[in-house]
Amino acid sequence: MADGAVNLGYYQGLTRKAERAKLDFVFFGDGLYISEKSHPNFLNRFEPLTLLAALAMDTTNIGLAATLSTTYSDPYTVARQFSSIDHLSGGRAGWNVVTSPLEGSAANYSKPEHPQHDLRYRMAGEFLEITKGLWDSWEDDAFIRDKESGVFIDPDKLHRLDHQGEFYSVQGPLNISRSKQGRPVLIQAGSSEAGRGFAATVADAIFTGQATRADASEFYSDIKARAARSGRNPEEVLILPGCSPIVGDTPEEAEAKYQEIANLVVVKDALNYLGRYFNDMDFSGYDLDAPFPDLGEFGRNGWESTTDRIKQVAKDEKLTLREMALRSTTPRNEFIGTPTQVADSMQAWFETGAADGFMLVPSVIPQGFNDFVDHVLPILKERGLFRSEYEADTLRGNLGLPKPENRYSQRTHSQTNS
Repeated sequence: MADGAVNLGYYQGLTRKAERAKLDFVFFGDGLYISEKSHPNFLNRFEPLTLLAALAMDTTNIGLAATLSTTYSDPYTVARQFSSIDHLSGGRAGWNVVTSPLEGSAANYSKPEHPQHDLRYRMAGEFLEITKGLWDSWEDDAFIRDKESGVFIDPDKLHRLDHQGEFYSVQGPLNISRSKQGRPVLIQAGSSEAGRGFAATVADAIFTGQATRADASEFYSDIKARAARSGRNPEEVLILPGCSPIVGDTPEEAEAKYQEIANLVVVKDALNYLGRYFNDMDFSGYDLDAPFPDLGEFGRNGWESTTDRIKQVAKDEKLTLREMALRSTTPRNEFIGTPTQVADSMQAWFETGAADGFMLVPSVIPQGFNDFVDHVLPILKERGLFRSEYEADTLRGNLGLPKPENRYSQRTHSQTNS
């Protein structure tokens, strides 16, 4: 669909099919900066929280998650927005917490410069502490709503945050109560050193992009260990690698589909797409068929882990600039083959400690998504690896995550027990 990026009916159709398939959630990414060279996927699209509000009215069980930047937002506003989505959806909201990698974003928000990579993560850490604190402003039984007595709330169960920190000053309380699931599910995708530390400390679920099971296993073990060291239960930190399935009746057909998709990409567009990871770097002046250029530390203030991986893959596999650009638009992974082969790969990743689940990232929508749902998912269900019905009515419940206890209720219980 040519106007799919701004066509609500298109999103509704995909989301309804995902809900019929009993998937955990749908996810919508975002970005705050475009240029004339940006890929068409980025040029014209909905603000994602607005889209989540619309989809909340059209769905019943499936989770609704979206990206929002901590670098270019305000904690109080974000806490209100996501809490509102959580209420509208009956406890199905998820927030992909990002720090915005593109330096051009600063110019769209009246900022003199884009904060450095590690500074953005420090800001995000404080930002998350504030939003979580605001979501706890009201204890779960604070609203009495007794018509006879005229008592609406128990004021002792309303709490100001009174946060004074390095980057933010927020009094609170938040003017909306906790949702059915306590607070939105927090998602993160950091794979740099700072990103891994941040994700292991705060995230309920972590997106990751390793192409091989060996690399995914290393990431999985590292994050689980970091979570344990930070005092968290590692089983409550879900690792969700990206899975881009390409399904065919035979291995040869699946490979032919991959090649067809890869050949659809115009080299100029592939260079622009690759350049976005390096803060809109212009690769047009480089020799396409020479080895991928030595960029040194360039790009590490944006998608640090992604640009590091691009450089390393190009070096290890001796790829030219042309080959690396095309690879970036149509990456290969271990999920190309027949429905049984794709199911086998997913099962192996899950059972050997490389994944707790997967983020489906079909190369072509809706065809790739339909191929997976119609042909691979039934095999996973037959093997007992995927649900036939939703287990809960909240996103946390369907992900197997507990409802976080309100911090002020915790204090009350602690004082009572002592």
